[in-house]
Formats: sequence, structure tokens, C-alpha cells
Amino acid sequence: MEEIYHLIQQRNAIETVPFLQIHVANTYLRNLVDTLQIRCESLERQYLEQQQLVVDQAQLIQKNAASSSNAKPLSSKYENRLREKIAKLQNELNEKLQNEVRSAADALEISKELSSLKEKCTSQDSTISSMQMELGRSNEIIKHLSNELEESKSRARLAENQFDGLKDAIRSLQDENEEKTKLNERLIHDAVAVKEKYMDQFNNMNDTVEKLQSEVNMLRSLSQMNRSWFGLPRCPKNPSATTEDADIEETKSPGRQWGTVGAVLPSQPQFTIQAHKNDASCVRYDGSNRNLVATASSDSTVRVWDTSNGQLQATFSGGGSHPMLGVDISGGIVCGCGADKTCRVWRYDTKRMIHQLAGHSQKITCIRLFPGEKNVFTASADRSMKLWDISRNTYRQETLNIRFHFQTTTFRHSSTANCSDVSIDTQSVVTGHLDGGIRFWDIRTGERVLDIPDLHNGGITSVQWNPKNSHEVLTNGRDSTLKILDARTNSAVCVFHDHGFRTLTNYASSSFSPDSEYVAACGGENGDVFVWNVAKNALETRLSGHKCGAIGLAWGKGGTNGQQVATIDKSGVLILWA
Repeated sequence: MEEIYHLIQQRNAIETVPFLQIHVANTYLRNLVDTLQIRCESLERQYLEQQQLVVDQAQLIQKNAASSSNAKPLSSKYENRLREKIAKLQNELNEKLQNEVRSAADALEISKELSSLKEKCTSQDSTISSMQMELGRSNEIIKHLSNELEESKSRARLAENQFDGLKDAIRSLQDENEEKTKLNERLIHDAVAVKEKYMDQFNNMNDTVEKLQSEVNMLRSLSQMNRSWFGLPRCPKNPSATTEDADIEETKSPGRQWGTVGAVLPSQPQFTIQAHKNDASCVRYDGSNRNLVATASSDSTVRVWDTSNGQLQATFSGGGSHPMLGVDISGGIVCGCGADKTCRVWRYDTKRMIHQLAGHSQKITCIRLFPGEKNVFTASADRSMKLWDISRNTYRQETLNIRFHFQTTTFRHSSTANCSDVSIDTQSVVTGHLDGGIRFWDIRTGERVLDIPDLHNGGITSVQWNPKNSHEVLTNGRDSTLKILDARTNSAVCVFHDHGFRTLTNYASSSFSPDSEYVAACGGENGDVFVWNVAKNALETRLSGHKCGAIGLAWGKGGTNGQQVATIDKSGVLILWA
């Protein structure tokens, strides 16, 4: 409030000081006018006195002239003096008259200046009065502001009191929340312990049931083998028939087996399937060489298809509406990972989920099953990679940086891994990262054994070990090139690219053919499939079948029906190529 009062005083000083000189000049001019008026009055009196003296002299001269006519004439000398005196007086009178005229003119000008100064003074007086009125209003405003300031101070004190009360309430709520959090953690721990106990019991029961079932099956088979007529042992009528039938069954082959023919270049679509309603993200063939292929989609489902007829065999649901980003299938086990930070493991034959692996703090970007279906490798956007032991029906997840753990091993890197693959000897894992580099990991120690940065200009979307050479890895990058890397020399031995090939997403896949003579990938907005000859380092064929950009590609061993190549695009269309 005092600052406002000082500001108003400063404003009044700024608006009043310029008029002080005018007021002083006005006062000086008033005094000057009064002095000139007094002088003018004195000159008028002197003029009247001189005029009266002249009149008196004239009368005296007339009297002397009249008397001289009767008396003796005066002497000429006296007469001359009188004439000179009269002339001098006349001159003085004229000068006084001139001075009087000039004084009158000066007085007139001074009066005009005085009137103008009076007008200025009047206007200044009015200005001063208006400023005084404004000062009064300012004082009232200051008084009003002072009252409001006091009210604001009282309200601020009240708000401070309320704030202190709220802090106390928040503190009490925080204490209560901490107590409830501890209680919740304790309850969760108890629930997990109880669940683990029940799961152990359930596992024991399952083991018992499996043992009993195997014993029952064995007893049934023995009873069928030892069944006799009228108490005599059963013998075949033609002992050679069994051997012949067995030979016939061995010679019969429902289709070509992998390793007898090798890789078959895709030429045309055999089955075109609307696999998902939304865009798909991944496609994988069954690692145990069955006629199955699995797909994952953003509709939060994993689906398994029969490659011999294109029919849907199973559908597995993920977590709510979270997209599924990766899938793998082998030996009757189906795995799927997604944006809900978990990995789900199902049995294909029972269509039931047996594990839900939780431990990542962000979405899981890729997943791979190890041969033997006892371990699962996952990578996440939280820049960690985990190796899960799923050989047990229960698991315990811990975070480890460098040392191996019985159940779970965690690998960490500063860049997110988009893709991964397991070596043939199952002792190493290779991962492709967003920074364009690949890393090799030893799963026995959890150590990173090799780091090759900046292999691609952009992120790496797919990695795969060469099925015929354990030292070579195929990579696909966002720079729209495929490279075969020799891990012994840390250099690319082959680079594949084409003007129409474009890598569209961070999870676009590529693959070796089963005999390692070809590499294939999907690229471009039209969804074409590009197949390069490794030996010639040239494009072998370019296939069209999709109507939009294809993302996933898999080249399997062929199963029993010889179908090897599958692709899936953004619209969820799956093509099984012949």
C-alpha cells in the first residue's frame, strides 16, 4: 500500500513541477505591472505639474506684456532669457509627452501580457484544482486498496491455515496409504505363496496322473497283446505279413520330408487367408517341422493354421486389447508376446495357457522358443532381455545383470532389441537393436560376447542364424538392405537390396531358405516378396500377391506337404506360397 502512495506522490510531482516556473513568472509579472502602473501615475502627475507650470508662465508673460504696454519696455536681454526658458520648458514638455506616450504604449502591452498571464494563471488554477480533485480520488483509491490489502492479508492467513490443515490431512492419508500398501504387498505375498503351494500340489497330482495314465496305457497294450482264445496265446496267421506290412508302411510317404528335396522357390499363392481383422505383426512355422504356421496380430490373438489346407486350427487370446507383437511355435508349445508387458505360453493340444511370464516393465518386442521347448527368450522396450525356464509349471523371475540363475537370466543393453534368434547349438543368442547394431550373448554366463554397432543405418528389424553355417547371421535393416554377417570377421559377406524393396516397420522379417541358398524378405507398399540368390548375390524372383505392405515372412522346412513360405501383411492377410 505504501508503494502505491509513493507512486501517486511521484505522479503528482511529475504533473505539478512543470507549472512551478509558470506560477513564479506570473507572480513576477504581476509585481512588474503594479510597479509600471505606479510609475505611470507618477509621470501623469509630473505631466500635470509641468503643464500647470507652463500655464502659469504663460499667464505671467501675458501679465508682463500688459504691464509693459503701460510701463517701460524691459530690456531685450531679460526677454531673451525668458524666451529661452520658455523654449526649454516647451522642449521638456514635449519630451515628457513623448515619454508619456511611450509609457502608455508600454503599459498597454504590459496590460495585454498581464491579461494573457491572468488567463494562463486561471487555466493553471483550474488545472491545479482538477489535479487536487484527482489527488483526492487517488487518496480514496489508496484507501480502498488499503482496505482490500487488509482483506487479502486476512484471506491469505486463512488460506495458510487451510493449507496447513490440508498438509496434515495429506500426511495422514500418505501414512494410511503406506500402511495399506504394505498390507497389500503382504497379502499379495501370502496369495503368491498359497498359489505356489497349490501349484506344487497340482503339479504333483499331474505327475501322479501322468504316471497312472502311462501305467494304464501300458497295461492296456499288454492285455491286447496277450489276449487269447480259449486260454491259448494269440499268434499271427501269417508271420511274414507283419513284416511285409511294416515294409509297405515304411516305403509309403504322405509327402516329401525335409532334407530330401531342399528348398523350393515360391512361385504363386497356394492359399490366401484373411487371418486377422486387424494388421498382423509376425508369422512363424512350427519348429518341430509339423504342418503348422502361427500368426500374431494387433487384435490381441495368436492363431495357428494348417499349411496343407489353410484351415484354422487354434486361436489363443492375449491380454485384453493389447496388440500381440511376436509369436513362436514348436513341439506343441505356442508362445506369444505383446504390448501388455507379458509373455503367454500355451499347449497346442489342450489349447490352455500354462505360463504367463511377467517381469518386463514395457512392451515385449520379440520372442523365441529354444529347441526342446524348455526355455523362452524375450526382449523388451525396457532395454532388457530375459531367458525363462519353462520346464517347470511354476517359475520365479529375478533380475540379474551378468550371472546365470536357475530360473531366469536377464541381459541388458542401452538400446532396445527388435528381434532375436537362437543358435543351432542353443548356446548363443543374437539380437538386433534400434541403434543399428547386433549383439551376441552367451546364455550360459549371461555375458555379451560380441558387439557389432552400426551394421545398418537405422534399426535392425530381423536377425536369423544361417541353418547351414553357425558363423553367419542374416539381418534386415531400416535402411532397406539385407546383409549376411560373418561373426568371425565382423563384416558383411553379402549385401542384398533392390530399388523396389523398402523395409516399412521395426519388426519386418527376413529369412534364409532351409538350404541357405536363398534369402527372402517382404518390402514396399505393394507387399511384394523379394528372393535373392546368395551365391550370385542377385535378385532371383519378385512375387506379387498382397494388396498392401507385407510385414512378416517365414521360410520353413516344409513339413510333410512341402509348403515352405508364408507371408502376412498389414491388413491381416496370410498367403501360403506354393
